[in-house]
Amino acid sequence: KQSDTLIISDRENRRVVRWRRRDGTRGETIISNISCFGLTVDDNGYLYVVDYEKHEVRRYKIGDTQGTVVAGGNGQGNGLDQLSEPRYIFVDRDHSVYVSDWGNHRVMKWEEGAKQGIVVAGGQGQGNSLTQLYHPNGVVVDQLGTVYVADSWNHRIMRSPKGATQGSVIIGGDGKRAQLNQLNYPVGLSFDRHGNLYLAEFGNNRVQKFNIAQIQFV
Repeated sequence: KQSDTLIISDRENRRVVRWRRRDGTRGETIISNISCFGLTVDDNGYLYVVDYEKHEVRRYKIGDTQGTVVAGGNGQGNGLDQLSEPRYIFVDRDHSVYVSDWGNHRVMKWEEGAKQGIVVAGGQGQGNSLTQLYHPNGVVVDQLGTVYVADSWNHRIMRSPKGATQGSVIIGGDGKRAQLNQLNYPVGLSFDRHGNLYLAEFGNNRVQKFNIAQIQFV
């Protein structure tokens, strides 16, 4: 926001592109030859990018093309130091990295400088119980450390408080449908400053807005 710049994960072209508003319709490639998916920028201006084919997340100083591995990077697998086709990321104020570990049906938290991660949601195999996820995508974390996950193939949003052994369904979970309280392959999640949750659905081709304070946790 400070630099009035948009950074885009251009997955099919295997690159990350930066568009400056003052440059109009002209962008520039800042990272190339990468199987990029989710990305985010922390409060220090560092860029974090998922490489789902290398099963890792790297942190970049803007202008750097190599980056530093901050999650995964030990080949595909289900160990605590591994990821399997990761998708989306969230970075908190302590610079811990939360990763939706798509192939392992879990969300991992990697603290800054850690050599392995911690399972904070899922991790009990593919399934639809409150301890399981099924190909998770978008992930966001609030100031209390509560993790919100787009549990895509279960067509639901899960909420896992810090330290909890299971999550709760807050939206969807009754099959892929199109009513306002139902979901069809949810993928992207984001909060605004007022605590509203924005949810992008792949299957329903829409973005929904929910007031978390008015949602009953199940």
